[in-house]
Amino acid sequence: MRVALLTMIEPDLPEPATIERPMSAQAGRTRAANEPATAALNDALHRGARASLRIGGVSLARHQLGQVLTLGCDRVICIAQPGDPELAALQAVAQQAGARLLVATGPHALLGMVTASEELIALADGLFADSALLAGLLEPGPAVLVQPIERGLAAGFERIDINHAAAGAWRLPGRLVERLADLPADCDAFSALQRIALQAGVGQRPLAVTGLDEADWVLVRGEGEALACEAAWIRRHAAVPGVANPSLAFSRTLVGAFGPALLHGGGGSTIAAAAGVATGLLAAMAGWFAHPVAAFVLAALAWQAFLVSALLGRIIRAGLNLPVPRVPRGLVFGWLIDLLLVTLADWAIRSAPAETGVAALGPDMTGHGGALFAAAMLIGLCRLVGLSGAARWNAWLEDRGLLALVLAAGMALAPGMLVVRLLAVGVLAAGLMAAYRRRLG
Repeated sequence: MRVALLTMIEPDLPEPATIERPMSAQAGRTRAANEPATAALNDALHRGARASLRIGGVSLARHQLGQVLTLGCDRVICIAQPGDPELAALQAVAQQAGARLLVATGPHALLGMVTASEELIALADGLFADSALLAGLLEPGPAVLVQPIERGLAAGFERIDINHAAAGAWRLPGRLVERLADLPADCDAFSALQRIALQAGVGQRPLAVTGLDEADWVLVRGEGEALACEAAWIRRHAAVPGVANPSLAFSRTLVGAFGPALLHGGGGSTIAAAAGVATGLLAAMAGWFAHPVAAFVLAALAWQAFLVSALLGRIIRAGLNLPVPRVPRGLVFGWLIDLLLVTLADWAIRSAPAETGVAALGPDMTGHGGALFAAAMLIGLCRLVGLSGAARWNAWLEDRGLLALVLAAGMALAPGMLVVRLLAVGVLAAGLMAAYRRRLG
């Protein structure tokens, strides 16, 4: 069985007298002498706030709790003050996951909480690490994670030996916890157990630092570092594998710019989804009253809001270590916007005067059945060719915002049926050419 250890205790601060503002004539020289003490106080204040610092609207303590629960820990011990407001939320999350969260006021309290037959997994106060990378390093067995001394000391980690610094995480046999009884009651539990593990022969496991970005493995020590880490973390989770289409690229830009504010405000994904639904309803109203250009522009905006909501949902799931839902939100949004585009195209065709001659490209199909069939064929072809994977530009066929803008521009210049027919024929021809090229090449 596995037990997790998280630390949420604030360190002791320097005496306030060391940074009092001097009132004598030698204020400048005294202020310079007191600058190291001021820096020490600021650093201690930042250290004390580590567990409650928020990245992506989620506290560091909540990030770490989700990670240890994913590692299979059925009990989580938090060294914290009993009145810490963060504890109630963490306890609710642990109970929902079928685990127990216990509060310890100091290192010696661990003596009765961890048995010799169990394993203890611990994360350093302020460690923000990629969940997959962390699991890959801790799953193989007991070890103290280490990293090169140059990177580790610069990032604020503890020195292990002449060549290595700690990496802020370890896994050790529970029998070693009893050695805390030989140490002072005010020692740092994480650091003390790390030293005990190394002295007992628990091996070191190196963290491969090559290729790590700003949010893969960092010790967050203050608000500034949390903001920098958050920006990199949001960019990484907002990136979708594959070729990005224009709407998706723009949504990533929007999430990078406004995502932190939406996430910290709470309900960012829901707000974006609600904005998409509201804009979609406005598009339907514009289409019903025979304003096809405005309707398709509003539909493009609705699709953009849906993409932002889906990306924010991915970021929230990553922050809370939640599983991917069976029905992805992006899939639901895609079918909703397809239904909206088919309806708008149907209304646009039927509200236009009957087309004859070259403009019609065939018999008159402006009736209800013909217009709906033409609109459904266009969207169906976009989906079919896009899913075939016949060409790299197929991702652009999944861009409903781009399609809506093309329909808006086309209907501003030509009859609706002509625009829909030309687009459908163009998508079909491009798909066939790409498929044959792939087959022959």
